[in-house]
Amino acid sequence: MKSSTIKIGLLLCLTLTTAAWAARPARPNIVVLVADDWGFSDVGAFGGEIATPNLDNLAQRGVRFSNFHVAASCSPTRAMLLTGVDNHRNGHGNLRETMPSAHLGQPGYQATLTANVVTVASLLQARGYRTAITGKWNVGNEPENLPNRRGFDQSFVMGDTGSDNWEPEKRYLPHNAKVNWFENGLPPVLPKQFYTTTFFIDKAIEYISTGRESGQPFFAYVGFQANHVPVQAPQSFIEKYKGRYDAGWTALREARRLKAIELGLVPKNTPMVTMSTTRDWSALSDKEKRYQARLMEVYAAMADALDHEVGRLIAHLKSTGEFDNTVFVFLSDNGPEGSDYKEADLWLRMNYTRDLDRLGGPGAYVVPGPSWSSASASPFKGFKFYASEGGIRSPLIISGAATSSARNQVHAGLTHVTDIVPTLLDLAGVEHPGNRYQGQPIEGLTGRSLLPVLADPSVRVRKSDESIGYELAGNKALFKGDLKLVWNNPPVGDSQWRLYNLSTDPGETKDLQKELPEQFAAMQIEYSAWAKANAVLPMPEGYNPVKQVFINSVMNYWLPTYWPHGVATALGLLGFGIAFKRRAQRRKAA
Repeated sequence: MKSSTIKIGLLLCLTLTTAAWAARPARPNIVVLVADDWGFSDVGAFGGEIATPNLDNLAQRGVRFSNFHVAASCSPTRAMLLTGVDNHRNGHGNLRETMPSAHLGQPGYQATLTANVVTVASLLQARGYRTAITGKWNVGNEPENLPNRRGFDQSFVMGDTGSDNWEPEKRYLPHNAKVNWFENGLPPVLPKQFYTTTFFIDKAIEYISTGRESGQPFFAYVGFQANHVPVQAPQSFIEKYKGRYDAGWTALREARRLKAIELGLVPKNTPMVTMSTTRDWSALSDKEKRYQARLMEVYAAMADALDHEVGRLIAHLKSTGEFDNTVFVFLSDNGPEGSDYKEADLWLRMNYTRDLDRLGGPGAYVVPGPSWSSASASPFKGFKFYASEGGIRSPLIISGAATSSARNQVHAGLTHVTDIVPTLLDLAGVEHPGNRYQGQPIEGLTGRSLLPVLADPSVRVRKSDESIGYELAGNKALFKGDLKLVWNNPPVGDSQWRLYNLSTDPGETKDLQKELPEQFAAMQIEYSAWAKANAVLPMPEGYNPVKQVFINSVMNYWLPTYWPHGVATALGLLGFGIAFKRRAQRRKAA
């Protein structure tokens, strides 16, 4: 009798435990979508006219973050997105291509993920998540830093800043001897031609499907190359925008400002400046207007194509029943490309065409340029590489399983790319190890979990007296409450500190340093303390990030590649000259 009672009790406990486990919410799948060089208002849900219905639907099912900040170039942002650690502490104090040679290899400036950081993929993988990445990696090509050694079960990545979007082995600039592609840590067999955005989603769907029968959740990271130069897109998408941009960049910038206000993303009557790098549309010839409009048509088409492929991924997850239990995170790695690539003009002429009728297609090269970039960044000023809002304020959407209580909401609190890792870990129920991992010291998280915001978008994760420091390539800022202290070098700035109130003036039009002298002085002191604590290096005199790209290309690729051939040729010519001269002397003597 006693034995039977014990058996019944054990059976009851087992039944209750099983029922409780079954009732426990399933851990969500996680999809991170990283656009490349998108401006704040390039997404329809953020005020843009480009057709992005799938991203817009995600926004309607979740929270849009209107005050979210990243770094002003790709690898520093991606390193923070993967680790939750400030870029000066994870090895990406600057983009390798824009890094002065004196900085490379210094602490925080290794231009690759360092051993003292752990990725969110590693932490999720250790807790049973199936992990996969496709697309742009750009945080280290050393064997120990490839995705297969950084927490990803499956990976197909391009390791560099970019490549051609139609021909995978074609370089977009002569930074390196080749484009570095890796599949699970090894060089892959590449097709001669594909379109990157489509290929990355194809591989993502393939990887997500692998192991689905295990019942384990997945973490999928898709690093798009859209809209990094060369801006390229399928012709069917380009034709959709024919004539759409004939009114020019100034009209587009204003239209987007008004739409962003209507959507509640920026305050009413948000002021906006015309940047000194923006050309006068009315002064262009009709031929030049047609050409410039075509550049933006291709740009819009590339963004549209990205959204289309996101739609394919969503459709797949719906067909497998996984969509409702998936959290989506969408962001851009930095603001729009504002360079004109004049320094690379000769190389581009030798390797690409820029004929109007071929723009967007294979073999053609589109650079949107600073004028169109000012429209992409509307209503802000600045663009990629610079610390103005146009360079570092990114659209962020978090949508899906975690946002059932906050649909179609806007959060205006100060948030940062380092907040993504703690948010994803909280969603997955995974604890960050703190300052040690697998017996080794690591950097602790510097971001804040946004989980409270997903439950109530009116909540702010930072107090008004908390600050965020920022620096990249000599452009720097300190955010504190609604205030932003910022320093930009030319052509965006004047190498002087400025102070703005982002809650009323996100376009950074009115400098408040004379009205708020105490805050202005105190924030400079606070920035200096932050820079010292994070080992920020001062930039060399006369430094320019665009010119540095050219210098690094010459020093790191052109000279090592062609110098030996040049020396051999010169020695050969010298030897030939000496032999010819001696032979002539012998003939003369005879």
